[in-house]
Amino acid sequence: MEIKIPSKVKTILDTLEKAGYEAYAVGGCVRDSILGRVPDDWDITTSAAPEQVKTLFRRTVDTGLAHGTVTVLMEKDGFEVTTYRVDGEYEDGRHPKEVTFTASLEEDLKRRDFTINAMAYNPTCGLVDLFGGMGDLENKVIRCVGNPLERFSEDALRIMRAVRFSAQLGFSIEENTRAALKVLAPNLKHVSAERIQVELVKLLVSPHPDYLRTAYEAGITREFLPEFDACMETEQNTPHHSYTVGEHTLHSLVNIRADRVLRLTMLLHDIGKPAVKKTDENGRDHFKTHGPVGERMAHSILRRLKFDNETIKKVCCLIKWHDLRPASDAASVRKAVHIIGEDLFPLYLEVQRADMLAQSTYKREQKQGRLEKVMQTYEEIAARGDCVSLKTLAVTGSDLIAAGIRPGKEIGEILNRLLEEVLENPELNEKSVLLSRIR
Repeated sequence: MEIKIPSKVKTILDTLEKAGYEAYAVGGCVRDSILGRVPDDWDITTSAAPEQVKTLFRRTVDTGLAHGTVTVLMEKDGFEVTTYRVDGEYEDGRHPKEVTFTASLEEDLKRRDFTINAMAYNPTCGLVDLFGGMGDLENKVIRCVGNPLERFSEDALRIMRAVRFSAQLGFSIEENTRAALKVLAPNLKHVSAERIQVELVKLLVSPHPDYLRTAYEAGITREFLPEFDACMETEQNTPHHSYTVGEHTLHSLVNIRADRVLRLTMLLHDIGKPAVKKTDENGRDHFKTHGPVGERMAHSILRRLKFDNETIKKVCCLIKWHDLRPASDAASVRKAVHIIGEDLFPLYLEVQRADMLAQSTYKREQKQGRLEKVMQTYEEIAARGDCVSLKTLAVTGSDLIAAGIRPGKEIGEILNRLLEEVLENPELNEKSVLLSRIR
């Protein structure tokens, strides 16, 4: 098999080989190249020790000498070059206590997580596949290198990575590897929230975000998102739904585009339902206030997982209002845009569509018709440039002060009253007209 290697990577490999060392592209770049994908990064493994690598290249950065890694700079690009190594004992379920450099490529490859990530390549020797990675790529299988209990015990983050790779590639998880996930899922307590967040987002924006179901079945979500487990176990006895809250969530994830904020919103949009569920005398379930309750819960969850403030703000706003169903007339839609925000309203429409498509077909035509009319009205409002916020109101606080209104709380109250009128009648949004109304 021949893999097309970037010229800069080939230069590094050639330089190391000419100096008498072994050198290979390794890991994800090999896997992605075989799959016909363009690798994000090219990692190189070599028999040369870090100090030897540094003497061969003019510009290097000591990325992680203790673990054998030197970054070689080629013009503006950096490539990690790591010495063959054997990991010592893992004391914290994440990091080896020590690493030992080795002259054996096989020893280096056998410490890696999955067979599809344990292949190496260079143009001279071709593909080195000692653990059946090619076969697993062909069979679309995620399998640990060697004993999965050992691999997951060494680094608990691999538990998340197994499901994430499965979702990204559309692969199944091999039986023994899947069994080990269930046994060692509690070890995720050793993994930082930041690391879990990264893997969760990669899973969510993958082509198969519903593979989060695998994480639930293996007891993985219980360790970092127990609120989702509660959703999976909450029935919805209502004609509007045909799934549990959790299954509805998984279906909604598939029905929305792979945007980080949108996928997080769908993951958490009904997270408040288990907490507010009420069943009436006829056995029908109701979930009143699940939007605002879900907003508060989502805020806590996203904080716990160390998401940034901007993401939290957007996701929580969309969750709070995801069940808002304005009428399709222009005034109602303008008011909804004002409530949700001009920047988030287009995302809100996508959330509504995904939510609807994950429900039962009960009244589907009516729901779809209303949403399409709201979308059309919104497009007309945006095209006309109707005022939907104080930002585009024709008068400002300064204008009111100049008109004789004393500075203070009253200024804001007047501006909001004027905006309410403009949302009903956009033709009123002229400075002279609005000033005349306050007089």
